[in-house]
Amino acid sequence: MKRIVIFASGSGTNAENLIKFFHNRENASVIQVLTNNPHAKVLDRCKTLEVSALSFNKIALAKTNDVLNILKASKPDLIVLAGFLWKFPEFILNEFPNKVINIHPALLPKYGGKGMYGMHVHEAIVANKEPETGITIHYVNEHYDEGAIIFQAKCKVNASDSAEDVAAKIHELEMEHFPKVVEQLLNSKN
Repeated sequence: MKRIVIFASGSGTNAENLIKFFHNRENASVIQVLTNNPHAKVLDRCKTLEVSALSFNKIALAKTNDVLNILKASKPDLIVLAGFLWKFPEFILNEFPNKVINIHPALLPKYGGKGMYGMHVHEAIVANKEPETGITIHYVNEHYDEGAIIFQAKCKVNASDSAEDVAAKIHELEMEHFPKVVEQLLNSKN
């Protein structure tokens, strides 16, 4: 059984989608969710879905081995960043080479980098009158949104679309593709 650990910072819709997708799978399951936000809605979702969830602070993630030790104990086959807003520490990446992935709400390399998340991305896409956008699932490296691309899916942006309209389209792409790509990655890591 492959083991998935999710990192999230907010409402946790992607985390919930992944937990439900893998709930009755024989090949993999989400064993834990970690969040940097003690008030994140993802904690409520995990409680309802009966998945272990913990919150931590910046010191535990980046200055000590606290989060690293939790991960080592969990022995994840894949660490999935699903709306996790902090930069992932290089020393943790080094312990889990090619095992940390992220989903980004744009077609990287466009609209990536520090501060480019959620509505900030969608507002920039609308402001720049982009004809299309999408999602990118990529490996995490020491730089924001610069790891090797695993998968992209596109959607059209209409001239009349608001940032909220774009967000809804991106959410649909995330719900449809993210669990399948995670499953394919796990199946390829034998």
